[in-house]
Amino acid sequence: MANIQSQKWLMPRRSFLRGAGATLALPFLDAMRPLMAASSAAALPVRIALLYMPNGVRADRWTPDGKGRDFTLSPILSALEKHREDLLVLTGLQNKASFTGDGHYVKTGGWLTGTTITKTTGSDIAAGGTSMDQLAAATIGARSRLPSLELGTEPVATGIDTNVNYTRLYASHISWKTPTVPLPCEINPRVAFDRLFRTPSGNGAKQAADDKSVLDLVSADAKRLQSKLGQADQHKLEQYLESVREVERRIETEATVLGSGQNLSPLLRESMDALDKRISAAMGKATREEELNALPRFDHAEHCRIMIDLMVLAFWSDTTRVSTFMFGNDVTGRNFSFLEGVNGGHHEISHHSNAADKLDQYERINRWHVEQYAYMLDRMKDIKEDNGTLLENSMVAFGSPIRDGNSHDPKNVPIVVAGQGGGLKTGRHQVYEEGTQLCSLWLAMLQHAGAGTHELGDSSGPLKDLV
Repeated sequence: MANIQSQKWLMPRRSFLRGAGATLALPFLDAMRPLMAASSAAALPVRIALLYMPNGVRADRWTPDGKGRDFTLSPILSALEKHREDLLVLTGLQNKASFTGDGHYVKTGGWLTGTTITKTTGSDIAAGGTSMDQLAAATIGARSRLPSLELGTEPVATGIDTNVNYTRLYASHISWKTPTVPLPCEINPRVAFDRLFRTPSGNGAKQAADDKSVLDLVSADAKRLQSKLGQADQHKLEQYLESVREVERRIETEATVLGSGQNLSPLLRESMDALDKRISAAMGKATREEELNALPRFDHAEHCRIMIDLMVLAFWSDTTRVSTFMFGNDVTGRNFSFLEGVNGGHHEISHHSNAADKLDQYERINRWHVEQYAYMLDRMKDIKEDNGTLLENSMVAFGSPIRDGNSHDPKNVPIVVAGQGGGLKTGRHQVYEEGTQLCSLWLAMLQHAGAGTHELGDSSGPLKDLV
């Protein structure tokens, strides 16, 4: 009897909660350890995330002082101080293939390929190579439900940039499945969420389950599982489900704000009803309509954080092991006036002409992006996985394919990698000889993640001194 009882505590790593219209992959639980140890998948997977920041950085405020373990983070990177021991700040890297051509497009299109894009004003775009994330997707990504996840914040750019005679299509793509097939970013959080957690009908028709929370759809399965788990695993599962619910609610709130005039979804109505009750108890009055009218307008920062949280959930549940995120398209004119001291669009400010006021605003925009990166590291470090954390089992790169937006300088590109996935030795500012290939970093990350890749772009081999 004891032996039979013990069997129901054992679970395969690839386990799900299911319900009509929903499938939730589960995070790593202690109950999975025995079966994992008995298989070839004993080690936890390494995840690769690549976060792209457009328009470069204020160069004189990016590079840390000192090198090796004896370094001080720069003003732009200061938001990463509490993650200092998780960081590799890399100086001296470049993509030589992007030296040709004016403007941004050559740099962005070849950021993850290490190749030179084809100059065209039409739709016949070509990067010249497959991007490193897609090389990872074809190997380590093939072991998860989604080989890769591409997220962004802006729709695909169209038209021709007559200043440099390139199609603007290149502005929207860093991920290339093949040299001629770019993968567009999903910019709608609801669609991305549904891709992770909902089961499509198969015929494209709307299902009744689409208006329900995925947690409600799998609640019966979740209760059955909870009854079989130990206390530690129960807590892990609760933390995971609460995170899914919170992201789902935030997506619904944003969707309602953007779709003003439409009826509240059942999920948001539930949240607003609870808010009504709290306010009514405190003030004796308040209606759902009044509270809805008080909701803030579209919030770019919140939108980015929802996307980041979706990446974290995808890694946590092992739904994917490879993901990219574009904070904005190349040459984005995103207005950053929501930041104190900033007045205007990102691209225009990046062309600072060394004017003190514009340089200050440029730095503030850079710091904001670094703060969002720090938020992702916070979230991943808070998630316990086996004897470590999700961050310890990941490599999370953040950077831009140009150094200074004013000169479009592609040398010594700004790049940071966090996490100890694949054995990375972090807590260092690693300074390389000028001209060291950026692709050598990408190749090293692929190899340390177990992708088995030996060639990428102009790389002469994996970057040294990382592990």
